[in-house]
Amino acid sequence: MSDETVRLTGLIYELGLLKRYKRAGWHVAGVAVPESIADHSFRAAVIAAVLAAMEGASPERAALLSLFHDSQETRLTDLPLLAKPYVTRAPNTEVTARQTRGLPPAVAALIGGVVGEYEARESPEALCARDADKLECLFQALEYGHQGNPATGPWVDSNRALLRTASALRLADAAVATDFLDWVKAAVDDER
Repeated sequence: MSDETVRLTGLIYELGLLKRYKRAGWHVAGVAVPESIADHSFRAAVIAAVLAAMEGASPERAALLSLFHDSQETRLTDLPLLAKPYVTRAPNTEVTARQTRGLPPAVAALIGGVVGEYEARESPEALCARDADKLECLFQALEYGHQGNPATGPWVDSNRALLRTASALRLADAAVATDFLDWVKAAVDDER
């Protein structure tokens, strides 16, 4: 077995940590059992694809950028916003370069390119992926709020303020105006 294959296997195991690492900021809001980083990244990728389709960008590329946007948190963990002024951390592109060192060149180039594009915030797909990250957090805050956690309102407001695309702003406004279970009633009504 090649060293590249062994290292790639290691990266796949490493990325599995994202299923176990929890999003730390929700603890500040009093959420006892917050979503995992992988939970967040999955829905962010779905939202990124949707936003890209609405904005005339590549849904596939936007979803791919979202899938890897927090992959560095296997090594950095998820720091709550409150901690960030006190911690100096390596740039995500540097962490990704270390994570992908020794991988098959095509894989290292793919992951490094995706993370670099996301961090540069220049392509339409990167803008959609960035908005998806914030919009997913907004949706999650609303869900935690609907589930009885009254402290998540600031997450809704702060994430909405960071949105840049018209499609993300429309979705945010609709999410705020909609109960998180309205879709169930609509689905049941559609089946009748």
